[in-house]
Amino acid sequence: MLPQDTIAALALELQAARRSRVALRHFSTRFPGMTLDDGYAIQRAWVALEIADGRRVQGRKIGLTSRAMQLSSQIDEPDFAPLMDDMFFAPGDIPTDRFIAPRVEVELAFILGGPLRGPGVTQADVLAATELVTPAIEIIDARIEQFDRDTKAPRKVFDTISDFAANAGIVLGGRRVPPAELDLRWVGAILQKNGVVEETGLAAGVLGHPAHGVAWLANRIAPYGEQLDAGDVVLAGSFTRPTPAQAGDEFAVDYGPLGSIALRFV
Repeated sequence: MLPQDTIAALALELQAARRSRVALRHFSTRFPGMTLDDGYAIQRAWVALEIADGRRVQGRKIGLTSRAMQLSSQIDEPDFAPLMDDMFFAPGDIPTDRFIAPRVEVELAFILGGPLRGPGVTQADVLAATELVTPAIEIIDARIEQFDRDTKAPRKVFDTISDFAANAGIVLGGRRVPPAELDLRWVGAILQKNGVVEETGLAAGVLGHPAHGVAWLANRIAPYGEQLDAGDVVLAGSFTRPTPAQAGDEFAVDYGPLGSIALRFV
């Protein structure tokens, strides 16, 4: 693994990049031997900095849940990151100046009524521990450049993981329902940007069932001595491709029986 002082220094760079809205060059280029464990170590060091600055962890996100995204990132599992309390936005106006290069993704969020601690957590355990499921939009961003400014090479998964798995914002909306009220695999959504349908998808695109990702997460963080707690919000993973956003763009996401979410980047 990278030396501890290097991990701490890179976490400070990420915190500064989030505040200044100036993206960093790829860590994986500067440190060619970087590993997944390094990425998560940098992520945890950044979380510690945010907590020391008065922030708190309000949940988790799961990313890279589709097989296509995993293959493109050359990994065989999803990734994860924290949801900090200042990443939550209400539907409506979204301040563009909080981000560097925002993109939006369509997801479901699980609001837990009880804890989940691995190993051995199953999809059934997740559904039993979930109080409510609700539509969500994730706003992703790149404190580390998505593509290198000179070579145009894409960042590696180690970069993305250290960068809070690209998470920057979350918007909850629509109806909140108990998970037993519907077959979550068949929850669909239609994303419109400026009145044009850009993406459609089904929640089954998230590992076959979005609760499966939450179970994976509870088991994946167990070796770190961590668990999912009652009250946590867990973003289960996107079932559409990311759609770029800039000031003036309006988004409307229709989840059918679960209602809708509308955003405008200002």
